[in-house]
Amino acid sequence: MTETRPVAAAVWMLASMLILGVIDNFIVVMAEVISLWQMYVIRLLISIPVVFGVARLLGQQFLPVNWWPVLLRSFLFASAMLFYFASLAFLPIAQSLAGLFTSPIIVVLITALFLREPIGAYRIGAVIAGFVGTLVVLQVSPSNFSPLVIVPVIGGVLYALNAVITRRMCGAESTCTLLAGTMGMQGVLGMLGLLAITVFGVEEISGPLAFVTRGWVWPMEGVDLLLVAHVLGSIVGVFCLTKAYQLGEASHVAVFEYSIMVFGPAFAFVWFGQSLSAVQMAGVVLIIVAGSVIALRSRQS
Repeated sequence: MTETRPVAAAVWMLASMLILGVIDNFIVVMAEVISLWQMYVIRLLISIPVVFGVARLLGQQFLPVNWWPVLLRSFLFASAMLFYFASLAFLPIAQSLAGLFTSPIIVVLITALFLREPIGAYRIGAVIAGFVGTLVVLQVSPSNFSPLVIVPVIGGVLYALNAVITRRMCGAESTCTLLAGTMGMQGVLGMLGLLAITVFGVEEISGPLAFVTRGWVWPMEGVDLLLVAHVLGSIVGVFCLTKAYQLGEASHVAVFEYSIMVFGPAFAFVWFGQSLSAVQMAGVVLIIVAGSVIALRSRQS
């Protein structure tokens, strides 16, 4: 059984969310030039040698101990990020994050409904409050509904499944093994996406959706260094993220991911002038409060 260290897990998670909250804003710029699939392939080419070197330096295992759990976890993580990254091209980062971070709510539901762990009235109330806050930030209403807001929510469901599997099935794996699996699977999905665009002759859609329908772009017209910075930042951020889930229970660690709801939009406001309405800011506060309640009750349990 993996040792549980809740304080260390929380610190690792907060560091991860700060890094990822900054670098995810880079995608807004990159989406105007390259494709999502190209980004995934280049992440593979850059990250695998770096992760291999880090594994050797730290004396960690690089190849999995158990292949199938790692492959499943890597597929879920890479797919979750696929939906999240895609949504950044056409949604403000606060809305993309609100959709993705339905995952801590889903993690709690999974632990209660399928793993049969008690969650109590407080956490049930927090789940409801967090869900309402998410709807507010996403501006979901019958009169003002866009199917595009569902894209990051799909990512959130996949991300929640990944979070539970990381703790329950991948406790024996090194952090570098899981990180390599994540980056490797992203590269596989990227190559499959580029192949599909070529084989089926997908035409590029104008506007933000071109990030998904665009094929390989070369040269990358000034976003090459930004892409390298994003990949390297992702390696550090995902390393911290994976370490957090290995050190803490998923239902506890997941709630600290809410901190990115502050980090990401704050940098988006500074760089791109993306802002939230007063109602949406109230939704963000509701999400953070809900996460805090879940954290406190999880620790007491």
